[in-house]
Order: sequence, then C-alpha cells, then structure tokens
Amino acid sequence: MSITPTPRIGIIVVAGGSGTRLGANAPKAFVGIDEHSMLRHALRGVLAAGPAQVVIVAPAGREGDALTEALAASEEAPPLESGRRRELVSVVTGGETRQRSVAAGLAALWADVEIVLVHDAARALTPPVVFERVVEAVDRTGSGVVPTLPVIDTIKRVGARDGGDVVLEAVDRADLAAAQTPQGFPRAMLDASYATADQEYTDDTALVAAAGHPIVIVPGDPLAFKITTPADMDRARGLVAPLARARARFDPAGRGPRVGVGTDVHAFADAGDLWLAGLHWPGETGLAGHSDGDAVAHAIVDALLSAAGLGDIGMHFGVDRPEFAGAHADAFLARTRELLGNAGWAVGNVSVQVQANRPRFSARRAEAEATLSEILGAPVSVAATTTDGLGFTGRGEGVAAFAVALVVPA
Repeated sequence: MSITPTPRIGIIVVAGGSGTRLGANAPKAFVGIDEHSMLRHALRGVLAAGPAQVVIVAPAGREGDALTEALAASEEAPPLESGRRRELVSVVTGGETRQRSVAAGLAALWADVEIVLVHDAARALTPPVVFERVVEAVDRTGSGVVPTLPVIDTIKRVGARDGGDVVLEAVDRADLAAAQTPQGFPRAMLDASYATADQEYTDDTALVAAAGHPIVIVPGDPLAFKITTPADMDRARGLVAPLARARARFDPAGRGPRVGVGTDVHAFADAGDLWLAGLHWPGETGLAGHSDGDAVAHAIVDALLSAAGLGDIGMHFGVDRPEFAGAHADAFLARTRELLGNAGWAVGNVSVQVQANRPRFSARRAEAEATLSEILGAPVSVAATTTDGLGFTGRGEGVAAFAVALVVPA
C-alpha cells in the first residue's frame, strides 16, 4: 500500500539528539554518514514513502541547516503529481526532551492530518516500505503501531550479588521484540495522549499505551537500526558506500549545471551609510532593510539559492533571524556558499545588474567585482544602468538589482 496523498498523513522527524555517545561535536542528525548528513539520509526514506506533510524538529540554532537538508532531499525525491513537494516540508524548534520535541512537531501539523508517524532521524536508513506498513496498519486497526524485530541474542537479567554483577536468570526472548520507528497513530489518539501525559516516556508507543490505547506491531527492518555509537556509524557507512558508488555511476536526476535568477529592491532610507555590492559608499544615503539593504548581494543570494533548489532569501535570512540584522554582504554570501556546499553544489559564476541613478558604479566596478568574487570563490561580474528617469529608480527612490547565477555539482 502506498501512503495516500497529503494532507492526510503527517510525519514528524525528530532530529534533536545531542550525539554525545556518537562522539560527535554536532547534533547527531547533522553528522555525516558519507558526504550527506544522517538527517538527509533519513529524509530520503521519508520522502520516498509517498506524499505526506513532513515536519522536522531541529535543535535550537540548527533550523536553517535542517531546512537546507530538507530542500536538498526534496530535490532528490520522486516527483509528486501535485508538484508541491517543497510546500509539504517545514522545520520547527525542538524542546528540552524528546517528548517536548514531538509535541512541537504535533503542533505544526495541518488540521486535516489524520494519521501521524513519528520517526527518529537517527534511524537514517529506514526503507520506505516500513512507513507504508505502519500507515496500512493504522488504517486497518485504528490503533497505535510500532515496527519491531525479534530479539535474536540470548537475554540475561543481571544484578548485584555477593559484591559483584552476576547473571540472575535467563529471559524468555519469545515475548520480547526490539522497537523501531516510524511509530504511527491516529491523530486524535496521539493528540489526546500527549495532552494527558504526566511523565517522560522512552518512546511514543509507551506514552500512548500509558493512556490506555492498544498498540499493534508490524515487521520492522534490519536497516532501520538506530545510529547511536561509533560502531553503529561504521555499520551505516559500510551500507551506504556501495549505494554512493552506484549513484556516482548513474544519476537519474541528471544533476548537471543549473541556472537561477534573483532580484532585490530596497528604498533609500532617511539616514545611515550606503552598503552596496559589498562596498561601503561614503557620503551616500543608506538603503532601508533588516540588514544593510545591499540589494546587489541579496539578488545574488536569491539567484544562487534558486539555482540550487534551496528556496529563497526569506527562508534562510528572514527578519526572524536576528543574527543577520545589520549584516553585510560577506555574511550573506559566505552563508549562502556554505548552504550550497552542504547540498552538494559549488558556485560557477554570477552576473548581476544594478538599476539606480546613484551611486555611480563605473569608478568602483572592478572593486565590487573583486570583493564579491573573493567572498563567493567564483567570478562575479557587475553591470550598472539607469532607467532614463522612469520608475522608482529613475526618480531616485531606491535601488534594484537583478542576478543570474550558475551552480555546478561540487
């Protein structure tokens, strides 16, 4: 069974693990398995399972990185008939615990979502068929559903005795199963269970069962193991490497050079310094904006993000990002270059045209090109023109900039 069209299905991807046991210096979901992060691999399985609303719960401060990974994974995912793949993916900030993070994801789901799947990004290689099994079982039973694998190892109950740890007894493994994710639930059941939870539970089926609801099982998959320790990561990398080599030989998406366009407009402010094309222009009135109003830099950002399929400037540098308040071109362009690199792209070249009566670019064109090129690590050409007195630029009310960018696979 395939997952039915959105918005009936919602998938919450929890990506807030600290990575301490993994020995990582970053949140676990952003550690690379190969050239791509654990989160990127997890989203491949999520998005390949079928159309659904996907909410990624990211650690505070890593929301932009999560969105970058989501947009890149969307580019690789099978196309939807509606063509709305990017609209179905969003990012929210997680809480102090896993349970609070899932609650934040639940709050972001659309009202018409009927079935909710909760998935750990650390189970990055979970095949799409597991998602389909879970949805089918929720539909069929109306219960909570957890994928499981039988316990293969002999299990012993141990404890302290006579001053040391000893085996107390064998445990009958016939009654045991190893739980995996995604775990699925009717939306109303999960909402109600979270509303009444009065303690922290190890997973969502435990929380829902504590609220008095039945949980049924479906077969899990050995590939859905949780990446927790360095040994788990070695196992994941060993599994992913042959697939990466195969993709290098044959890329069905045909990732070749791509072109994007961008535009930006800013009005002159009543006061302040003018920053344009990465340069300070003494004696000129500044441009209004959340940052420094550098329309040239902002148009370049939009063109590059568009070419790489990573959204637009508002997604990554909006007014809700205080770190970019008053920021100059170097901050915007360096971060954009980093976003492209994370998604497997490099800047080819950029061409930008400025439309304005002032400032006069001719004397500083070479300086602007050199400054922008150095930040991006690729050639940038700048042209400037007036509009013969027509429009807001002709009346001297502001500056418009238009950019075309080429990106290539890194």
